[in-house]
Amino acid sequence: MGGAGGIASQAKDKLPTTRSEIIKNAGHLELASPGIPGAIPYEEFGTFEGVGTEKYRYVIMDKKGLAEAAGEGIFPNTQVIRDPAYRQLLKEGKLSGSHWNFTDSRDASVNFYKWASTQEEPGVKQFFTAVMLERAGLLNEAVKALYAVAVHFPKSVSYTYYHTPWYLGPAALDRAVQLLRRHPEIKMELQGGHIAIRGKFDNDVQNDVFVVDPGRLVDVKKRVPEKSVNLSSLSVIKTIGGSHVQLKEYENHHWQLFVDGNPFEIKAMTYSCTPIGVSPDRGTWNVEKGWQVVDTNHNNLHDGFEESYIDKNANNQRDPDEEVIGDGKIIRDLGVNTLRAYHHLYNKELFRKLYKEDGFMILCGDLLGGYAIGSGASWTQGTDYTDPGQQQKMLDGVRDMVEEYKGEPYILMWVLGNENVYGVANNSNTKTEAFYQLVDRAAELVHQLDPSRPVAIANGDLLHMDLIQKNCPHIDVMGANVYRGEQGFGRHLFMDVQEILDRPVLITEYGCSAYAEGYSKEEAEAYQGMYLANNWEDLEANMAGHGVGNALGGVLFEWMDEWWKANSDLPMSVQKERAAWYASKSATYKNLQPENHDTVPQFGFPFLDGWSYEEWYGLVDQGNGHDSPFCRILRPGYFVMQKLFKKS
Repeated sequence: MGGAGGIASQAKDKLPTTRSEIIKNAGHLELASPGIPGAIPYEEFGTFEGVGTEKYRYVIMDKKGLAEAAGEGIFPNTQVIRDPAYRQLLKEGKLSGSHWNFTDSRDASVNFYKWASTQEEPGVKQFFTAVMLERAGLLNEAVKALYAVAVHFPKSVSYTYYHTPWYLGPAALDRAVQLLRRHPEIKMELQGGHIAIRGKFDNDVQNDVFVVDPGRLVDVKKRVPEKSVNLSSLSVIKTIGGSHVQLKEYENHHWQLFVDGNPFEIKAMTYSCTPIGVSPDRGTWNVEKGWQVVDTNHNNLHDGFEESYIDKNANNQRDPDEEVIGDGKIIRDLGVNTLRAYHHLYNKELFRKLYKEDGFMILCGDLLGGYAIGSGASWTQGTDYTDPGQQQKMLDGVRDMVEEYKGEPYILMWVLGNENVYGVANNSNTKTEAFYQLVDRAAELVHQLDPSRPVAIANGDLLHMDLIQKNCPHIDVMGANVYRGEQGFGRHLFMDVQEILDRPVLITEYGCSAYAEGYSKEEAEAYQGMYLANNWEDLEANMAGHGVGNALGGVLFEWMDEWWKANSDLPMSVQKERAAWYASKSATYKNLQPENHDTVPQFGFPFLDGWSYEEWYGLVDQGNGHDSPFCRILRPGYFVMQKLFKKS
């Protein structure tokens, strides 16, 4: 199709799934004391007590034997301090400083020796040591080290950049499962394994109750792929929606979405077509509406969907052999079938055309006061979800949206909110329950106005899912923006939703920066592709008929880089405050402007260098900006996701 098809053939047959397959000069790691080659026979060295209960523990009876079998870097082995490579690095001063500075740096071998020898809470230490083994390409050892977290330290808690609890026992089991699934050459298998944590959704670790079953990691001669479930042989126990869009729950609690009677995997995109130089901070760009009506050359054609082209040689101009294609065809050729609109629709003619010509369905949303939109509150005050006047304004907005668009065939489902429990402009940190109560009132209203489609929430990860369970009976789909890292979402995410809510899961955002400090453009873009692929593969592994079976799909964030997102037009006092913070990670601070493609990070995130660069999330690059917003330089991630989307 006019350029994209030919380039797509450059995609590799085997997609990389770990950093060790992407990062150049990542260091060489050869363990001096590697332990036994296969799974550790824990039963020979101790006893498992209280498996599947709150009183679980593994009692070591032969510590020396277990240490020798485990090998370097795996509890209780401490041989790393005798490793000649470790001693040499120590002598050269290459292990100086905080171990947290050795989390996302390039040399995985140095990172391993630092983490394996550091003083830290033992579960945290074991988890990150396992991660470094994985990044160094020692996948067998990484799986064993991850499993060791669940065996010895299933209740270990670390904290994210936002100071929210991160439970390492479930995360370790999930990562082990993902590695085993993606690397059939590993001759081990994890049988079972589940760590349920009651009370974990409120951010108070003091009330957590752990029910632990670490499962069994065993040797196998040949890995047998998981068999899919024949859903047609199962009874349907619940149906939501109408004849056009319908959700079905089967007796095994798997969920499946249908459009016109055909199974429908949501392969969605957050579409963006933001001209360089505009910014909502300046009042020159409306984030909710702008992408739907953008026409910078005033020719009554949509700049993106009707006038974009693929810059095949990346020279920032349209050459004679680069025809105008339009984003509709480029995105359709990617394999995307759905677009997400965060707050209402403003161009009925456009979406009818996209549905007719490209088959795009729409996830139509209302931010429900998120970012102070629709509530009447100011940005600095933030939405007050206990204010009756603001509540009514938000419900009126929902009513207007549904009544205006419920007759349109491209509406796939209605989506309420977007991470409303994050941030000052949402003002929900101390009024969280009031927010979820409003969500349910809005969902009930939507069902009254349009019973033919499901209603989803777009939550911030699974934060406060206990309050969703308590307050939101009218929500049909547990939607969540999830950025958990290159390994994917983890089966515990889908298990948690199944156990707590028994509802399907829609990942309403997943994505990754295509820039990282200290890494080449080639490495950062390849990493973005790997990150997206691993996340999608994790979704597929838990769709109806597979795994937990409640995943409906996900929304890739986002289509095109947006150059305004470094928040440049803030008061100078705030800019100076941010500058000092940026300087703490040795970043060069500039006066950020929407005319520049800035490389200053906004916040810590589980990406390549440990930081998020909001201006670099695009699957498509705008080049040097000379021909914005028409120029499209397709990043490697485009072809990676094209291969995956079209395969399923």
